[in-house]
Amino acid sequence: MGIVCPVYNVEFPMMVREFIRRADIHTDYFFVVFTYGEGIGEAFAHAKLAAEEAGLSLSYVNAIQMVDIFIPYFDMQEQIERLPGKNVEGQIEKLLADIAARKKVGVTILEETRAMMRQYHQTLAETWLRKDTALSYTVKDSCIKCGICARSCPADNITVTADGVTFADHCEVCYACLHNCPKHAIHMPLEKGTTQFRNEHITLNEIIESNR
Repeated sequence: MGIVCPVYNVEFPMMVREFIRRADIHTDYFFVVFTYGEGIGEAFAHAKLAAEEAGLSLSYVNAIQMVDIFIPYFDMQEQIERLPGKNVEGQIEKLLADIAARKKVGVTILEETRAMMRQYHQTLAETWLRKDTALSYTVKDSCIKCGICARSCPADNITVTADGVTFADHCEVCYACLHNCPKHAIHMPLEKGTTQFRNEHITLNEIIESNR
């Protein structure tokens, strides 16, 4: 049994960390596979600590390099153009072989590791992984109030009425609303580019259905 999730500012997504903490998981082989774009920092150490907090032993951890959707730092068009060179399918094939063979990959957490985790948390997570993040988002007049942003949100943080779009204070900072708006009407204060992105193998309907 395992968890597959993106790296968020070199940590777990907040929702995933909470799931691991609360879930009642029983398995003799627990794995974590991260997806990331430009860096994983000490994410493997976070995986080990999260497993230990849940009473689990981390058997295997690895990461797949894909597109980095952190739009305050990265231009999506540049990320998309670089994607073919990352050989995502090849990375997935290797991971599947590792897990099928029950390969073990250990993580050693030294004091230097913990120091880096603290530094990353202070400089990245505390700044960007904030539940009130969406309160700073703006909605352009091109919004047609279709509700796709609300249905794409895994945290039920968005309300759409005839009066407009309203954001609450329990955002997961996944940017699903920004990337899936059909009119590209939702924006945050800092954006590196204007291109939206959704994995070509995932449909909008699948995202919406997964949030029900």
